[in-house]
Amino acid sequence: MAGAPVVNKNKKHKAEKPWDTDDIDQWAIQPFQLEDNKGGTFAEESSFATLFPKYREKYLRDVWTAVTQTLEKHGIACTLDLIHGSMSVRTTRKTYDPYIILKARDMIKLLARGVAVGQAVKILDDAVACDIIKIGDIVRNKERFVKRRQRIIGPDGSTLKAIELLTQCYVLIQGSTVSVMGPYKGLKEVRRIVLDCMKNIHPIYRIKELMIRRELAKDPQLATESWDRFLPKFRKHHLKTSEKTARKNEARKAAGLEPIGPGKKQVATKKVYTPFPPPQQPRKVDLQLESGEYFLKAHEKQEREAQKRKEKQEQVTEERRAKRAEAFVAPVEKAAPTVEEKRKRRREKEAEDTVEVDADRQKKAKKKRKTKLVTQGECA
Repeated sequence: MAGAPVVNKNKKHKAEKPWDTDDIDQWAIQPFQLEDNKGGTFAEESSFATLFPKYREKYLRDVWTAVTQTLEKHGIACTLDLIHGSMSVRTTRKTYDPYIILKARDMIKLLARGVAVGQAVKILDDAVACDIIKIGDIVRNKERFVKRRQRIIGPDGSTLKAIELLTQCYVLIQGSTVSVMGPYKGLKEVRRIVLDCMKNIHPIYRIKELMIRRELAKDPQLATESWDRFLPKFRKHHLKTSEKTARKNEARKAAGLEPIGPGKKQVATKKVYTPFPPPQQPRKVDLQLESGEYFLKAHEKQEREAQKRKEKQEQVTEERRAKRAEAFVAPVEKAAPTVEEKRKRRREKEAEDTVEVDADRQKKAKKKRKTKLVTQGECA
């Protein structure tokens, strides 16, 4: 009995399962087949529709045959409405997978957001999910929004490529949305990177953290330990007033302006004291009486206000038009020198060279004479 193996009392009455071996992945998601649907056809029809922009109409019309053929394999019917600019999917009597209608809905959403049909079809796979991140309402300033959105792409798309490689996701930035396809864990990371970037946190910090995590995951000894000591801790660096002033001075120097500093502040002039109160300012009614607006009727006042508003709008429109027209003004091109100008320049250059040579000769002669006089003086 001493050599008998010790059996756990909780597993003493557990029967052996010869079909359950170690090479079976218990967490694998098996594809839903026709024989898995025990209930038969669905009791009601489910449908989803989405709008698409005008510029996608031509592309969708060209690839709609491929979309229809792909969805027909899963028993889903689809419709392209070019009049109202919408796409719709619905279940049919041949549909056997109850979740495939949601996958088809995601597919037409991605097609509307600019994803190619070859990539959008992959969403029908159970292991692939999608997320559409809205970034248009995070930053109000348009120039700042464009700069931060460009940070996600990076120079020549390098930052976007790094995000795709680290998260195993497909990322497409289109207008004010970011379309992402991939595993659920990757979608979460991409959403975090994109939203942080729009809140002025550079994507490189998150990319560095992901790279460190990927290297740590390879070490089995660190599986049960905390990784906080390995991950970088980035803090916002608040500039001091002197540092801000130094940066402003660099910018002003580059622009050709005088630097500002503690000694450059304008000294406030001391006001002369007077015991009399300041003169009374005219009231709004007094100003209206003076301009004659007080005696106008209600509709006449509205017409005057509308006229002022229209003049201001025209002035602003003219300024914007002039600013836009600056980009189309052709630069001043230097005309190629004529033969006469080339000859004139050559003559001037030769004259300058001759003057320089003569000056050198005179200098050498003067030096030689001076040396000769010194030598004669020493001999005497």
